Order: sequence, then structure tokens, then C-alpha cells
Amino acid sequence: MSWLQSVTLRSSRVTLAPLDQRHREALIEAVKDGELFKLWYTSVPAPETMEPEIDRRLGLQAAGLALPFAIIDNATGRAVGMTNYLNVDAVNRRVEIGATWYRKSMQRTDLNTHAKLLLLGHAFETLDCIAVEFRTHFFNHQSRRAIERLGAKLDGILRSHQLAANGTLRDTCVYSIIASEWPAVKAHLTWQLTRPRHAS
Repeated sequence: MSWLQSVTLRSSRVTLAPLDQRHREALIEAVKDGELFKLWYTSVPAPETMEPEIDRRLGLQAAGLALPFAIIDNATGRAVGMTNYLNVDAVNRRVEIGATWYRKSMQRTDLNTHAKLLLLGHAFETLDCIAVEFRTHFFNHQSRRAIERLGAKLDGILRSHQLAANGTLRDTCVYSIIASEWPAVKAHLTWQLTRPRHAS
């Protein structure tokens, strides 16, 4: 049996459901909100590439290399983005949470905090992970701030790590949360969800 099994994760706010082509139309609608696929420093699928992108992620799952989820807003029952466990290392009990995107109207809401609590909780409390990684483009400052707000620490920067779609070289920032840090991170994220939210 594979270490990383397909699972549905739920909170009062969000459901992380195993990704499937049935989510395609909602995800196409979601990705058009803000046109995130046009940002040069991200790898968000364009509407016309959503079907093959879902198939690609399911192929990685079949190979035991990833576990993809559709992010469902419980208020509407519609998919509003994608996330994944990536770079699965069962021997060393490590995963990366990545290739995550949300429709623009869902960004800077509590939905991401709920989703990350579910993913981190499953990783540390069910999979008994030693560490969970996050990776992002050096120039994706919004993503870096969001990762840092989770309580992840910067391990380092992989310089000229990957070729981007536009031909530029990507410097990748690698962050992690280790098992001993999880109780404090969990407490902080839980507190963030209970404190009053103010419009920014």
C-alpha cells in the first residue's frame, strides 16, 4: 500500500477533494478570475489547458509522485482552485505542498488558512511527516509572504533552478515547517481563524 493514499479533507470552510475531470468547468471559471495564468512567474494553467493539466496531475498521482486536490468552497460547492502534495519522499516522510492557486476573489480570505491547516495537519498527524516543504519563484512576493505567514522558514534559494515558460531562469525559494514546529504553527493558524478579520 502506498504511503500517500487518496483522501478527502474537510473543515467548516473548505473541502479538499481528490482532483477529477468533473472539477474542470468550475476550475476553468475560477482561473479566469484574475487571469492568474498570465503572470510570468507562476505556472497556473490557462483555461484551454485545464483538461490536460488535470490529466498530468492525475498521472503524477498514479506514479506515486503527487496527490492532487480540488479546493472546494463549502459555501458554493464549487472548485475555486487546486493544491497538491508534491515531491513525495515516503522513505524520509517528506512532502511539498505546492502548485497551489486560487481564484482571485478567494485570495486573502480565510479559505487558504483553512486549506493549509488541513494539509499540514494530515501531513504531520496522519502521515507522520518529518518536514513539509513549500517552494515558490523568487519574484512571487505574494506567495512568499503567504508562506512566511504560515510560519514556514526559508531553507535557502536554488539559483537558476528551473527554466520558466517564457525562457527565463527561475530562482526557487525553498521553505519548510519541521515536525517539532507544527504544534506552534497549528496554534498560530487556529488563532488566525478565530480572531476578528478587518478589511485591508
